[in-house]
Amino acid sequence: MSDKKFWTGFAALKNNEELQKLTQNEFNEELPFGDLDGKGLLDAKTPRRDFLKYVGFSTAAATIAASCEMPVRKAMPYVNRPENVTPGVAKFYASTYVQDGDVVPVVVKVRDGRPIKIEGNELYPFTKGGTSPRAQASVLDLYDMYRLTNPKRKSGADFAEVGSYQQLDAEIGSALAGARGPVVLLTSTVVSPSTRQIITEFLGRYPGSRHVQYDAISHSGMLLANEATQGRRAIPVYHFDRAKVIVSFGADFLGTWLSPVEFARQYSYGRKIDEKNPTMSKHYQFESFLSMTGACADERITHRPSETGAVVSALLNALGGGGNALPGNAELNARIMEVAKDLQANRGASLVVADSNDVNVQILVNAINNAIGAYGSTIDTSATLNGRQGIDADMVQLVNDMNSGAIGALLIYGANPVYDYFDAAKFKSG
Repeated sequence: MSDKKFWTGFAALKNNEELQKLTQNEFNEELPFGDLDGKGLLDAKTPRRDFLKYVGFSTAAATIAASCEMPVRKAMPYVNRPENVTPGVAKFYASTYVQDGDVVPVVVKVRDGRPIKIEGNELYPFTKGGTSPRAQASVLDLYDMYRLTNPKRKSGADFAEVGSYQQLDAEIGSALAGARGPVVLLTSTVVSPSTRQIITEFLGRYPGSRHVQYDAISHSGMLLANEATQGRRAIPVYHFDRAKVIVSFGADFLGTWLSPVEFARQYSYGRKIDEKNPTMSKHYQFESFLSMTGACADERITHRPSETGAVVSALLNALGGGGNALPGNAELNARIMEVAKDLQANRGASLVVADSNDVNVQILVNAINNAIGAYGSTIDTSATLNGRQGIDADMVQLVNDMNSGAIGALLIYGANPVYDYFDAAKFKSG
């Protein structure tokens, strides 16, 4: 048995005299049985009646002891009920969850003006009713008691409230007018066309200003690789539902990679077997860590993180008829040759993706997809995924400019580099 001791409060910890008296006399009341004549319960004149009396008292005492004071909640009716509002009857509104580049169309259940539940929008053609844990949990943000209700300004070590947003706008406007240098707006990826238009109009008032997009989870390598190979700095649309063979190099497309809600729905179509679809897609997962996508793969192939580029290069060589590219690792070479044969046998119906942020690795992946005929079938370059648009070099340049004093004013919206930037100390000093 455990030797640990537990206390119900500081009085029990100190074991004071008052607590000892209360403990000894906790059940010192006389039981209300005056007609037992000093005999036992079963020997009394009316044992059945007294037994029921005893049981009833015990139940009442236990109920009183276990109960606690409940808060009084009053349901007040409307004096003038709003039109189209029936108390207790929920309404449903189409909306969009947008956070850190993740965009999920949702339907919000609202009861008496309060959002209480979020579900995916089944009418949206890509997610088809799918949703994510972050989208489901986002309704809790609306009931966060620590949300700011008024703008605040740092005053010494504390924060003081500003009278109104109009006053804050006036103070910021006058400060920007006197800024000695360009104005920079730092945001996470902005996908809203109307917001981007507002940003363009705002920065147009300040010559030399610029907009820098920063993503905590960067896909800069993929953007630059697509610009180099496809002539467009954008991420194409992937169709996992059209692929008979799927090869992933560390891309957790069922959990966190790019658009997991959309990809999970597509992936599920190829994994269901019925009379119309008697074959199931084959999924190979190359990775150096255990992911949700790797747990669902048919073949999970592990390697060191430092070998990612070499493994991708070996697969490209194998598709071109090259030999082994990883000396001293015969088992991994054999698996790469197996994957290459499967890709060649399903040319035009295969897809290769990678999570690496290395431009060179992504260029090799693009070459593999080109060799297996993925473009135009499982990869659609005419449409784009706009959830990740940040370029790492832009953020590095901004931090360097801040530290050199070349930035007049910095506005941050929807980003937190002090928390998630790789060189947060340098950002803070700037």
